[in-house]
Amino acid sequence: MAPSSRHLDRRRRLITGALSGAIHVALLAALVTIRPAVTPAPAAPELIPVILAPPLPDPPPPPEPEPRAEEAKSTPPKKAPPVPRRDPPPPKRVVARVTPAPPTVVPVPAAAKAAYGFTEASDGDVAGASTAEGGGGGSGSGAGCDMTRRLQAALRKDRQAQAAMSQAHRGRPIMMWNGDWVRHPSQEGAGLAAVREAILWEVGFAPEACKTETQRGMVLISMNDGPGAARLVVGSGAWRWQDLLFTRGQGRRVRN
Repeated sequence: MAPSSRHLDRRRRLITGALSGAIHVALLAALVTIRPAVTPAPAAPELIPVILAPPLPDPPPPPEPEPRAEEAKSTPPKKAPPVPRRDPPPPKRVVARVTPAPPTVVPVPAAAKAAYGFTEASDGDVAGASTAEGGGGGSGSGAGCDMTRRLQAALRKDRQAQAAMSQAHRGRPIMMWNGDWVRHPSQEGAGLAAVREAILWEVGFAPEACKTETQRGMVLISMNDGPGAARLVVGSGAWRWQDLLFTRGQGRRVRN
């Protein structure tokens, strides 16, 4: 290649590079100098004053419609229920009561050995009396029953009979039955009545041979084995245990 052509080619490159650099410098200057438009800040909103007030009351309900005059006339008034008629009560019948005449009570004189309202037996009276420890003193088909021992064992187990005898006992044997039941007037249904009921109960449920056993004289029954124990006497003359069940009287009353 010739020297002239080389020189032209170099010159052409220098011019092209200079133009390229100038264009880049111009673009950079334009970017630096150009600024975006500033947007103004929005204006503050205007404040509206707010006043808090209590809520308004509910409106009153509408008035009820008045009944029409025609409807009031057409509706008849309610009648009061009829009052039931009450007949006057019949007059009370006056029945005259006939008061019976008081029975003639023949006072029974007190026994010579009565004390504290009960008939008591002396030691001499009961000296020959049969006891449970010495044998019943009976005879006949029921001699082996020993009803005296049977009755004494039953009375010792009866608490009411024990309490009644302890209150009535004054040291001597108390006569309970001598053909009739011996009772004090103040002992109606109480006191020694518990002893009498216990005796009737035991005799009533005894075997028939024991109830028909013939006894002679008094039978002495002790309420316990201790010294000074309360004792009672049953019997007089010839008798049977079943005689105690068929005694009609309510007990001989002894008056002081």
